Amino acid sequence: MTTTGIGGILFRSKDPDKTKQWYKENLGFDTDAYGATFKFRPWDDPSKTAYIQWSPMSEKTNYLGDADQQFMVNYRVKDLEKLVVDLKEAGVTICDEVETYDYGKFVHILDGDGRKIELWEPIDKVFDEYYNENK
Repeated sequence: MTTTGIGGILFRSKDPDKTKQWYKENLGFDTDAYGATFKFRPWDDPSKTAYIQWSPMSEKTNYLGDADQQFMVNYRVKDLEKLVVDLKEAGVTICDEVETYDYGKFVHILDGDGRKIELWEPIDKVFDEYYNENK
């Protein structure tokens, strides 16, 4: 299977900092500049850790797509480069080029309803190192 789960939920907010503070105070989210990151263990290999990102973003952001798109789902995938080739061959709209960071590779596509979604091939060990240093 290419898609391995949800990698994050990103959504528009009138006041992202106020939203993060509300979730911190009322639901105990451990927030930072990007939102909150939730650690979990994959069912197929519980010896590993993985992460899901929760991010309120400005109402004016272009990152989520058109202004009427209030949220974007990020999906964790394997072998993003091959998946992009397969998606192009299937006629799927690829919104940008694959971008590589120390914590993984990303690309945005449009689903069958024209909704922008994000695909992420994560490198979870980078988050492991971050959390070991900062927790």
